[in-house]
Amino acid sequence: MARQLENRVAVVTGASRGLGRAIALKLAAEGAHIVATARTQGGLEELDDEIKNIGGTATLVPADIKDFAAIDRLGAAIFERWKKLDVLIGNAGVLGKLTPLGHLDPKVFDDAMAVNLTANYRLVRSLDPLLRASDAGRAVFITSGLAHKCFAYWGAYSISKAALEALVKTYAAENESTAIRANCFSPGPTRTKMRATAMPGEDPDTLPSAEEVAAQVIPMCLSSFTDNGSVYKYAPTGLFKQIL
Repeated sequence: MARQLENRVAVVTGASRGLGRAIALKLAAEGAHIVATARTQGGLEELDDEIKNIGGTATLVPADIKDFAAIDRLGAAIFERWKKLDVLIGNAGVLGKLTPLGHLDPKVFDDAMAVNLTANYRLVRSLDPLLRASDAGRAVFITSGLAHKCFAYWGAYSISKAALEALVKTYAAENESTAIRANCFSPGPTRTKMRATAMPGEDPDTLPSAEEVAAQVIPMCLSSFTDNGSVYKYAPTGLFKQIL
């Protein structure tokens, strides 16, 4: 059976665990070479072993996503080796702290904005020429329903995700006449460490696994996926587009 992403190159941020790891494995299973970034060297090495076990290949890039100079170096390294990038998954994210905005430490707020928003802008800035060099560049950024619901105490997270969606829609609009397609994916409640931190009393077995959710990202990475500037959401019955 032909693999849908054979000979494609895909960057996945926050790839060492949770949804990022699951997406990286799904992409690798479809034939993509994975450029995996995360802070945790050990987690990346475990991912590399898993990718090799399914017959895939990966390049590991241990780096803090807030190291913006490292993002610039990543773009240069990808250009030197492949001259293009086919898939970008902007997955790395932080929860921040659940607290009233008036009590929120400025450092925590700045950190959430740096990871959830500014790092993705820097990825676009560094990797846009490489996505343009692909015959079908696809960029998928992980958002959240909280970008719109804006619950009390979730300010840092909600604000950063709302801004991320504006960034992605702007980037998409700028690429209407190119082969790039940029969209957001909202996973919803998923069985991950971040979710457990936010909802410590929740039974994780009531939530879909990261692997189940990740499977719905793959169609958004294919050349046949031509929608642009939209938000898609995981659903047990299949990927669906949010009307916002």
